[in-house]
Amino acid sequence: MDEGRGGGTGRRLLAYEKRWMASLGLWVTRRRDGVGAGERALGYARAQAPMLYGFVFVCLVETVGVTFLLAKFPVVHWVMLVLDVYTLAMVLGFQAAAVTRPHVVGPGGLRVRNGALLDVWIPLERIASVRYDLRFPKTETSGRQAQERDGVLEMAVAAQTCVTVELTEPVTAVKLLGQRVEARTVRFHADEGRAAAAAIREAIASRKEREEGAGEEGRGLVTPV
Repeated sequence: MDEGRGGGTGRRLLAYEKRWMASLGLWVTRRRDGVGAGERALGYARAQAPMLYGFVFVCLVETVGVTFLLAKFPVVHWVMLVLDVYTLAMVLGFQAAAVTRPHVVGPGGLRVRNGALLDVWIPLERIASVRYDLRFPKTETSGRQAQERDGVLEMAVAAQTCVTVELTEPVTAVKLLGQRVEARTVRFHADEGRAAAAAIREAIASRKEREEGAGEEGRGLVTPV
């Protein structure tokens, strides 16, 4: 059993690595994942960009410093160089995933994402309300990809969320290592929080109009006896 769980964890981590690597390619080519026709992308990467770019600079400085320090030890030098380059690529991949995998709202529903880490689908018919709601999760949970507590799923970016979605029925989120959580409230960050909340409300209103229009057409087809 433990071996099976370990294998599943390994596959999930490998799949995650493939996603952020693919995101680098999407970033370079200025493309986005999962944004179709008639759908609106809601970005969230801007808040974390200064911190990540600062970390990239630190990694570059460290790589140059280690190169000089280990110049007389070629084997160790190459090992450290590979590790430093991989770390640098991973940090850039984390930002690339956030840029190329935005939240998406469309006729079918709301897709809330955290880069290549987490992807939650919310059908529009389950959304009871949505509002701009700036929050700063507690320190002990703000660094995690997502925190679920008492049916509330928080997907913070740069230790903050600004959109709260209340649901009529719970949705299931699957975390990186396979943990499944049920949530009736989803809180996430968007660069333009008020505009994101308005876009979701517009999508809900459009869906209701389509349903009402379909109902009226159906009643028009009935011939009175």
